[in-house]
Amino acid sequence: MTQQDPTKLDVAAVESWLTANLPGFKGPVTAEKFNVGQSNPTFRLITPDHRYVLRRKPPGVLLKSAHAVDREFRVQKALYETDVPVTKVHVLCEDEDVIGSMFYIMDEVDGRHFNLPSLPELPVADRHAIHDEMSRVLAAIHGVDLDATGLSDYGPTGNYYERQIGRWTKQYRASETDTIPAMDELIDWLNNNIPGDDGLRTLAHGDYRIDNMLFEKDRPRIAAVLDWELSTTGHPYADVAAVIMQWSMPGGPDSRGLAGIDRKAEGLMTDEEFIESYCRRAGIPGIDRFGFYLAFTFFRMAGIIQGVYKRALDGNASNPERAKKMGASVPRFAEAGLNAAKTV
Repeated sequence: MTQQDPTKLDVAAVESWLTANLPGFKGPVTAEKFNVGQSNPTFRLITPDHRYVLRRKPPGVLLKSAHAVDREFRVQKALYETDVPVTKVHVLCEDEDVIGSMFYIMDEVDGRHFNLPSLPELPVADRHAIHDEMSRVLAAIHGVDLDATGLSDYGPTGNYYERQIGRWTKQYRASETDTIPAMDELIDWLNNNIPGDDGLRTLAHGDYRIDNMLFEKDRPRIAAVLDWELSTTGHPYADVAAVIMQWSMPGGPDSRGLAGIDRKAEGLMTDEEFIESYCRRAGIPGIDRFGFYLAFTFFRMAGIIQGVYKRALDGNASNPERAKKMGASVPRFAEAGLNAAKTV
């Protein structure tokens, strides 16, 4: 069948396919859509004896190389039972005729989800450990043995930032709806300030932030890192900068940052503490020219949000109302990137 509404799922088609392709699967199945996330629509599948999660590409015309659920499936399968906590994935359906787009099935993780890095739901004394755990797992991601996990060919070789800036500039131009001078200026600055290739090549998550994680219920331990859509083999410092980028944004449910918050009083890590914690675990003395990596992450996020906004206008966003609201933030991300560039 062809399905065009990203908020709905042909449950009968999914149940039929899983009965034939997932060993041990037993229906009947009901589905609930998760409201979080703007990229790949995600559903909870409930059966009499198990809970799964289905993650799919959105239907409709998509940007080239976007929404790579097959890559998400591959990397999580490779990382299962390594030092990087991920959920167990089961099967990938590449036949788009089943529900209208590619999808994969994984186990649901029964863990705690924190939407805000300020962690208002936790006692002040418990917050620092959560941020420190993010540092620990990020160093573990970057320490993955690419050969042993079969991920040595998971991304191209060469200068990571050169190819990422090129890729996201193309994605941005393909979804551009208005001219944003700050974005044009940021793109020019990044292209003229790419660091030389230092030989670092690791697994990179690509969107490492607290709302893409689930924590164990009884201790500050990450149970699963989620949303591997942007993962590749690349340069590790972009992931570190992604954390600091989110923290630099205003607080509250929309921007989900830490700006204006007294971190010491609230039991939260400072930017410097997080970077130092990561560097200690990664075995490096520090990160030079950090402003470049921060500017890059603001640029990439602006490109991502612009794509989300364009999908909302085209009618195939996962959460159309929120996507249209997010679109207004693209200029702010571009301007924040330019401000980061001034610190280099």
